[in-house]
Amino acid sequence: MVGRSALAHTNASKYEVLSPSRQELDLMDFGAVVDFLRLNKPDFIVHAAGKVGGIKANIEDPYGFLIENVTLGSNIIRAAKECGIKKLLNLGSSCIYPRDGTAPLEENSILAGSLESTNEGYALSKIIAIRACEYITQQFDQFSYKTIIPCNLYGPFDKFDGNSAHLIPAIITKLHTAVRDGHKTVEIWGDGSARREFMFSGDLGGLIWEACSQFDNMPHIMNAGIGRDYSVKEYYEIAASVIGFEGGFEFDTSQPVGAAQKLTSSKNALAWGWSPNTDLRTGIAKTYEFYKGLNC
Repeated sequence: MVGRSALAHTNASKYEVLSPSRQELDLMDFGAVVDFLRLNKPDFIVHAAGKVGGIKANIEDPYGFLIENVTLGSNIIRAAKECGIKKLLNLGSSCIYPRDGTAPLEENSILAGSLESTNEGYALSKIIAIRACEYITQQFDQFSYKTIIPCNLYGPFDKFDGNSAHLIPAIITKLHTAVRDGHKTVEIWGDGSARREFMFSGDLGGLIWEACSQFDNMPHIMNAGIGRDYSVKEYYEIAASVIGFEGGFEFDTSQPVGAAQKLTSSKNALAWGWSPNTDLRTGIAKTYEFYKGLNC
């Protein structure tokens, strides 16, 4: 989703971009990554790859989320250093922050407390990549490897399957199905009070190109978010108004919901001069149009 959103952004045309598919480059194969970099000699790497999924997928496969992301992340970062690529932008995740951290979560709170158990494997893999970038930058003067930590994301090119979808694409799928099939209610996991911060993926795509053009003065680690959060119930209500669902909601409090709140600090990004520009309703509407294109 993130890579495709970046490629779809108008600023992508300013660069010659290599974006190999999984069939063209297996990131789980360190030798293949080294060969690709030595052959193509890129000036800059944006590490946006990863095994991703919602709470259900993370709970069911913590080993897979840990091992696959640790492996491909370390392969990219190690290969970049070995091939002498001096600049790398690593994309992290706000799940790296402590489960009971005080909102808004600041960049210096990494490893300051226990992680949320429902996505611990994925979080650990992202922390390892962040630390690897920091260590290389501190230890070797010629390298500058930096990290952007986006909040939760949604948008076109997302996964809408119920077994792997994040919150907003899962909501879109459930509400669309309810309208299509005439259902009067839609189920929400938990009581709807958990709070999340979601940013439109196109805004992160724009930030990636901004970081490429202003890399030297960008902070070494920086959150990227909208600066506010919504309850799960509010996400359902806003999406329902976009999709046209007029029924009610049923709450299943036996299901896991993750952390009570996960809001990141936008202080450093604002000081650097960046903020997203897509409001939630507009972003959901654009995502729903994409979803309908897949399912028409």
